[in-house]
This record gives sequence, C-alpha cells and structure tokens, in this order.
Amino acid sequence: MAQDNISVVVRSPGDLRLENRPVPEPGPEEVLLQMHSVGICGTDVHFWQHGSVGDYVIEKPLVLGHEASGRVVKVGSAVKHLKVGDRVAIEPGVPREVDEFFKSGRYNLCPNMFSSSLPPDDGTLCRYYKHNANFCFKLPDNVTFEEGALIEPLSVGIHACCRAGVTLGSTVFICGAGPIGLVSLLVAKAMGASQIIISDLCPERLTMAKDLGADFQLAVKKDDNPQQLAKTVEDMMGAKPNITIECTGAESCIQTAIYATRSGGVVAVVGLGAYMVTIPLINAALREVDIRGVIRYCNTWPMAIAMLASGKLNVKPLVTHRFPLEEAVQAFDVALRGLGMKVMMKCDQNDQKP
Repeated sequence: MAQDNISVVVRSPGDLRLENRPVPEPGPEEVLLQMHSVGICGTDVHFWQHGSVGDYVIEKPLVLGHEASGRVVKVGSAVKHLKVGDRVAIEPGVPREVDEFFKSGRYNLCPNMFSSSLPPDDGTLCRYYKHNANFCFKLPDNVTFEEGALIEPLSVGIHACCRAGVTLGSTVFICGAGPIGLVSLLVAKAMGASQIIISDLCPERLTMAKDLGADFQLAVKKDDNPQQLAKTVEDMMGAKPNITIECTGAESCIQTAIYATRSGGVVAVVGLGAYMVTIPLINAALREVDIRGVIRYCNTWPMAIAMLASGKLNVKPLVTHRFPLEEAVQAFDVALRGLGMKVMMKCDQNDQKP
C-alpha cells in the first residue's frame, strides 16, 4: 500500500493546505478505506473561511470532508460484513455511547458523537481514512462512487421529508435550491408529493430545480417581504402548501415558511443560520403550524442506496465540478464562489471516474 496520505487540512481561518499524514490503522470494529469521491459541503467552506461553525471551533488542524465513499483496503478483526475490495458509502456520524437515543433509533440526537470533519474529529478528504465498519454501507455495482458520496446530503433530504411527513399527495414548498433543497425536492417527489414549489435568489439554481422536476419556481430577492412571498406561493400553487422545508437558515425565509404553510401543516427547519432568529411564532401557534427541527439523519443509508440502485432517484446532475485531491485549494475556491452546484473531490490517483 502506498504510504502517502495526502489530506486537506484547515489550520486556522483562511489557511487551507495539503498535508501528508500517516496512514491510520483500523481498530477491531473499523475498516481502512482508500477514499475515492468526497463532496465539498457548505460547512467545509465555512470552517475554512471562519474557523468555526456554531459551537464547533477549530482548535487544532482539522481534516475536512464528510460526504464520502471509498474502497475497503483493510478490515478490523471483529468486522464480518465487509471485505477488502468492497465499495462503500460512509455515514459520517457515529455514536460513541449506547444511550437512550441510540436505543430508540434516533441516534442522530446522541450528545456524544464522532462526526467526520466536526472538531475535533478529522474528516474524509484524504487518501486513506478509517471508520466504524457498522457505518460503512456496501454499494451495489450500479451505484457509482459519486452517488455514494452524495448519499450524505441525500440523507438530509430523506430525514427532512420524513420529519415533515411528506407522503402521497402532499403539496410542498422548499425554501432554497442549493444542494440540500434540490435533494429534498428529489426525495419529496419520490415520496409522492403532488406539487412542489421551490424558491431561490439564483436563477441558475431554479433552472436546475425545474429540470429535476419542480412544478413551480419562485425567484426571490433579499428585500422581499415574507408575507407577500407567502401570498405569491399560495397564488402560484392555488392553495397554501401542506408542508414547507426550509433549507436556507435565513431569518426572512423561516418567516416566509411559516406564513406560507397551510393551517395544521408542518414547517421543517433544515437550514442553519443565526443562533437567534425572530419568527411569527404566534401566527404558527394560532394556526397549529408545527415547526420541526432537523438534525443530520438516522437510518437513511439503506433507503438511499435502494432508491439510487432502483433508479427512482437520480442525483448525478448535482455534480457540476470535479477536481483531483491535489487541487483542493482551487476546488474550495470554486465552492466558495458558488459556481455550479456540487464540487466533487477525486481522492484516488488511479481512478478519477465517477
């Protein structure tokens, strides 16, 4: 095995560099992976630019990346379900304890989690990476490495739609047509939503949303009035939507989401913005609009893999840029400038294919 382990490391705000780190040795319940495809997420860019995301602050050099897939090259002694050569998608969050949330199946709420690329835990943007084998999921032959990497953002969309209660005939408003908004669109359609409207500031993103199946596209401006936007949503759809999935984190968009949602409906808050926001809570309370939080995902990888393998979901159009690992700085600059949709890093020198 080659001993170089080129890794994408942020040391402080604005300081992104390539470093050669030791190849890790997997523990009994872990596998060592040769990384293949890793998507750049908005949180990766935020850590690079600001050195923190919310309460997570970089205090030592951090390897970025958590949207990932790779190939098993070494197996821990207690691992029975994976073997060398298996292609896997990585679920990056692993509970460190078997607590009440783990036992109830909502392990995403465990307070003590290992989370790839959330300080102090290193991420997947490297040549070689070790991970808990129980959170590595074998990919069928007809699912590519890039699709495997996109299961992480896709899982956010699956969990959001499940939390919101999307089902046959649902009418859905999605705020934000970035990667999470678009995967939420794909999942909502697959779950049977009858009408979907999606909003964004960027016309190019709305064009992609239309191509992916959005029934209505709403171009917005930063100074738009939330109540007026809500009325526009109602006019375009013919009625208020049952469900709104808020994917921006912007205060005005959360306000729009509440105003726009039908009485008795659900607002799922996915986007993360300011720690404190002002919302029309009494409006929601008087109309019994449920506001539901969404944090990561749980039990979604098998569902996502099945949907991709069956062809029911197509996430391939989301990847608009690809860079070899050695060009990470250029790749992050593209992601920072918001060019395209999803920037994919190719970590295997000998296999740069999707």
